[in-house]
Amino acid sequence: MTHIPILTSDDQVAKLAHQLAQESVIAVDLEADSMHSYREKVCLIQVTSAAGTLLIDPLQVTNLDPLKPILSDPSTRKIFHAADYDLRCLHRDFGMEIHGLFDTMICAQLLGEKRIGLADLLGKYFDVNLDKRFQRADWSKRPLSTEMINYAAEDTRHLHRLAEMFETRLKELGRLDWAHEEFALQEEVRFSDNDGPLCLRVKGAANLDRRPLGILEELLQWRETEAERRDLPLFKVIGTKDLMALALSAPETMQELKATAGLSPRHADRLGKKLLAAIQRGKQIPDAELPVYPRQATRQRRDPQVDARLERLKKWRRESAGTYQLDPGVLINNAQLEELARCNPQSSEDLENIPAMKNWQRCELGAGILKLLAGT
Repeated sequence: MTHIPILTSDDQVAKLAHQLAQESVIAVDLEADSMHSYREKVCLIQVTSAAGTLLIDPLQVTNLDPLKPILSDPSTRKIFHAADYDLRCLHRDFGMEIHGLFDTMICAQLLGEKRIGLADLLGKYFDVNLDKRFQRADWSKRPLSTEMINYAAEDTRHLHRLAEMFETRLKELGRLDWAHEEFALQEEVRFSDNDGPLCLRVKGAANLDRRPLGILEELLQWRETEAERRDLPLFKVIGTKDLMALALSAPETMQELKATAGLSPRHADRLGKKLLAAIQRGKQIPDAELPVYPRQATRQRRDPQVDARLERLKKWRRESAGTYQLDPGVLINNAQLEELARCNPQSSEDLENIPAMKNWQRCELGAGILKLLAGT
């Protein structure tokens, strides 16, 4: 492995921005400390251009603004793999917007690849083996080891040729326009401001009655405070499944708490008193103040005709996915099928009025959908 430059000053970043302004294609990745901190942050940015690969240390650089015009210029292609999280972090931490995106993971999905992780793809096509030891490393620590630096560099070093290969295959299959539409949608992703009770963001909470939901909210609020105090990610304090189990069983004593299925003895011993206190607070919430889980349309009275259409659509999707050699959820997802079943479009104009449908899906799948739903 050749020496990998690490930029640590504002002047170096300004010079890099000038150089990248001359490039037509760059590959970008980042490393964050989400596995080790309460408030995750971007700890490293990797860039590969025709001139080579280098790393930017945003923990030492104070001004990354010179890079913003390059990253937002759609005429410069930015290759990422699995860009969703990276784009959210870059916008949140630095106010950066990415235009001209080319996401090789989206390409892999649209090509029907069985394994879409970067390590899997590089191993399959280029016989490159990424060292997975560092996927969960603490990237906020300094100095970075030589092994970590080399690992980070490998994440972008091969993206140019992977993108070229995938672009050629997408063209051959007539799916390149699909990819460009997906890229454009991906460019708009942002972290959302999650207001309201924490319990409403928990998978499975919709099945809880209001009292267990209130207990769960108290447990989640306690965990949030504890994680911030200890500067740990939430899961390292205690897992959400454990909190769900406690909200359902609502133990009142340490003995009852230790008997909760799935709760480790370590958590019971170390956190037991605090957990019991949070549960007690949840029990004392007045009935009128308990959280309410919003009832979705799918929980309303079932319509047999809609259910029948949905089953027919799912069967059609399975058959179509086999024809396209794609994962069914990539071809068209469950939420889209449910909306089609409810709206029951009978014409191309009706399909245009279903916002969940993408343009490539209307063009490629619309005729089949309309034929299936005709007269239902």
